[in-house]
Parts: sequence; structure tokens; C-alpha cells
Amino acid sequence: MERKRIVVKIGSSSLTNAKGEIDKIRLMDHVQAIAELKKYGHEVLLVSSGAVAAGFKQLGYPSRPVTLKGKQAAAAVGQSLLIQTYNALFSIYDIVPAQILLTRTDFSKKERYKNACATFEELLERSILPIINENDSVSVSELTFGDNDMLSALVSGLIHADQLIILTDINGLYNANPSKNPDAQRIDRLTEVSDEMLGFADGSGSKVGTGGMESKLLAARAALNAGVKVFIGTGHGANKLVDIVEGRGDGTYVEHDALAVLTNNKQWIALTEVSGKIFIDSGAEHALLANGKSLLPAGVYRVEGDFANGDVVEVYSDKGLLGRGEVLYSSLELAHAMGKRTDELANYPIEVIHRDKWLKIQTN
Repeated sequence: MERKRIVVKIGSSSLTNAKGEIDKIRLMDHVQAIAELKKYGHEVLLVSSGAVAAGFKQLGYPSRPVTLKGKQAAAAVGQSLLIQTYNALFSIYDIVPAQILLTRTDFSKKERYKNACATFEELLERSILPIINENDSVSVSELTFGDNDMLSALVSGLIHADQLIILTDINGLYNANPSKNPDAQRIDRLTEVSDEMLGFADGSGSKVGTGGMESKLLAARAALNAGVKVFIGTGHGANKLVDIVEGRGDGTYVEHDALAVLTNNKQWIALTEVSGKIFIDSGAEHALLANGKSLLPAGVYRVEGDFANGDVVEVYSDKGLLGRGEVLYSSLELAHAMGKRTDELANYPIEVIHRDKWLKIQTN
């Protein structure tokens, strides 16, 4: 089997029992599967939910808290308990875990992004298992990421993973709600995540039969744009992850054969939060997409958002979203320079977005 770098994401639904507590039998099943994957020589990173589930009883809550402060307090207590449990279970297989807590800022700031990448590379080189979670106890917006789905996509892009495995309680994406429609069919393989597919998975009680599938598909789209193949599904037993990697998984594979291999800087452009939008005319669109040219001020006709030189912005034409890039103008500077020819510019950069800092985004 070819050695691969694999990110495994385990959500709360795959870790907890009916009371919302950590289910140690299910947890052990995941640990055994990861140990088996590493036995084949694969590099593995684990993105694990479960901090709130591990901590809420210690705070005296009878069930999982619903308030933000309750979730954050439970996460603060539960994160250390969760990693202690992982340490004890992985020690059976002589696997040493390392705890990494991240927020979205670690992906939006280039220096922090590079530092995180270097840390992961060092851990993997030494055969350590990074166990990653959001820093829920001090973060607000990160709690809306979708049960760590987007975090797992960001991590898989950051470390140039070969595959992202999102384990959940439903075996993939269906074209209708399988609990209500006996004729519902699972979609075994997708080559893209279209807006139509997102429509299947729009919210709780959706056509796919589970709340949270939309966030998984959005994560899959982000991972694909970063050059990473994705699996969304379920599994049981020590060989479940090996089966998934070998194409025998019980779920949906999201992949195609022409995935881009991106530089670290383009990975960052693909994964970071955008700070604004730039709208361009058809001439500039053709120059960017067909001729591989840089974006010049003459082709820009509208600017939205408040961004600075070095931020990442999305680029739109009348056809919709084209891609994103690292901008060489602030929003104020570009508002003054847009529509002007190169010989009309004074004290401004020639390019708005250089072609080496541009990334086409697949959305449909």
C-alpha cells in the first residue's frame, strides 16, 4: 500500500452516547483503527471533537449545555480529560499523541499559518500523532465551523494531505432522505461539490436525512480546492480506516484525478478567510482565466469590503465567483485606481493581484 498522509476527523456523533457523554467503546474503536492505519506506514493526523461531551458533567450539568458560556466552560474542562483518555488508549499501541488547539486566526495570518505547518511537519517526522481541536474555550466564531468539519479541511490543506476522512453517523450523501424515502440512493462518488449538492444537504431535516451534511460538503469543497481527496461516511472495527483508504469505505468519496498540487502560499490563499470582494470586467476575466495574466486595475469596476495590502479577496465577474488572490492594494487605494490604465497610475503597484498569488476556485 502506498504511504499516504491522512487526516481523520471524528465528530461528536461518532464519539458520544445517547446522553451526550463520551462513549469509551466507540472511542476505542477509533483508536484501534488509527493504530492499524499507522501500522501500514501512513502519516495520520486526528481532528477530534468531544471536549464539551467530556467536560459537562464535571461542571454539574445534567446534559450537554446549550449556552455559549456553558459550552466554553465544558470545553475548558473536557479538553484535558479528552486528551488524557486518548493518551491512555494510544499508549496501548505505543503511539504518542500531541495536542494542538487551533482557531481560524491560525489560518488567516500567514506567519501563524507557516508556524503551524512547521510544527505539524516536525511532529509527523517524529511519528507523533497530532490530535487537533478548536480552541473552543476562548473562541466564539469557531464554534460555528460545523462540528470541526471545516477545521479538518483547513488542516488537510495546511499539511498537504492525500486524503481527508470525515467519520459521521450516516454512510454518505443521499439524493433523498433515506429515513423517509425507501428509494433514496447513496451517491458513492462525487467529482465536485456543486451548489445543487449543497441544496440536498441544506440544514437539519434535509433531503440527506441529517443535519450537518451541508457543513461536511462545504468542508469537502474546501479540501478539494486545496488539492485533497475526501471521504464522508461511517465504519466499524479496526480495519475501517484501511478499508476507506483502499476504496472500500461505506460512504461517499469526493475526488477527481486532476487535483491541483498547490504551493504553500497558494494553500494559504485557498484556505484563509477573505477580507473583501473585487468585481472585474470580461476582458480581465479572460486575461486571468484563459491567458494566465495578472489582474490589473483597468479591469476592476467595483470593490467591496475593507481590506489591506496582503489580504486575500474574492474575485467576481458577471458569471459569479472566479477565484481568490492576495491583493497588492488596500480597498481604499483600489477604489481610486480601479478602471485606470497602467500609464495613468502614480505611486500604485501595476498589478492588483499577481498571477503567482491567484487561485481559481471551483464552485459549480
